[in-house]
Amino acid sequence: MKHRPLSAVSAAIFHDGRFLLVRRGRAPAKGLYAFPGGRVEESESLEDAVRREVMEETGATLATVDHLVDLDIVAEDDTDRVEFVLSVHIAGFAGGDIAPGDDADAVAWLTVDEMARLPLAGSVLEIARQIAEEQASCGS
Repeated sequence: MKHRPLSAVSAAIFHDGRFLLVRRGRAPAKGLYAFPGGRVEESESLEDAVRREVMEETGATLATVDHLVDLDIVAEDDTDRVEFVLSVHIAGFAGGDIAPGDDADAVAWLTVDEMARLPLAGSVLEIARQIAEEQASCGS
């Protein structure tokens, strides 16, 4: 039987020059800082999954949610098997009481420079730099 990757989402939430990151409390990427996110539930749209996961992990509510890129996340067991297809979204912060929840053991608003000094999951820093540069060039 061929392995079918699980569908997952994350949200790059950029607000007032900072990104909202969580420190993952469980695998995959346990102990690493990442954009909040998680698995897509059956019959759930990607946008609904983004909004639910962000709320569960951080307490944040989102304004806009726009698809950015899909990434293949390889299993942590040293195989080349793709474990997740991660749909990364850029999202606008609408409010909320920010606190770690679900499988996040910490949550923080961080600048790109602060992020560069932390243990980060996958392409988080590259995506954050791209978003921050695009926002700066748009003058927002």
